[in-house]
Amino acid sequence: MIGLLQRVGSAAVRVNGHEVASIGRGLLVLVGVQAADAEAQAARLLERLLGYRVFPDAQGRMNLSVRDVGGGVLLVPQFTLAADTRKGTRPSFTPAAAPERARALFEHLLALARQAHAPVGAGVFGADMQVSLINDGPVTFWIET
Repeated sequence: MIGLLQRVGSAAVRVNGHEVASIGRGLLVLVGVQAADAEAQAARLLERLLGYRVFPDAQGRMNLSVRDVGGGVLLVPQFTLAADTRKGTRPSFTPAAAPERARALFEHLLALARQAHAPVGAGVFGADMQVSLINDGPVTFWIET
């Protein structure tokens, strides 16, 4: 499972012109599900996201997690993260999980996140979404489990 984590001042997701989720300061995480992923990878990804130290402490060092700062988490499913881009000029989606499996694992990740942290928002699986954010830093990390 892949999480492209971005530290944000704020972020929102719109579908068909309507805002479906938003957060203030926190983490926007684009989530890709690969064919070999299972619930264990979702749980591990969430553990890492909630504990990853990307927020500055009093000395300006990245020593605080989203939990430490009471920030929000916005999870957005993104099929294209699982693409194989190693050759050619068109991505291959062979590494990606089938849509039904990817949806189930994304929903599992979302349910775990809502049990473990608040606030948590989410994009809509399979929808054409418009994601807006104010990237803070910018600070962006690729996390793979």
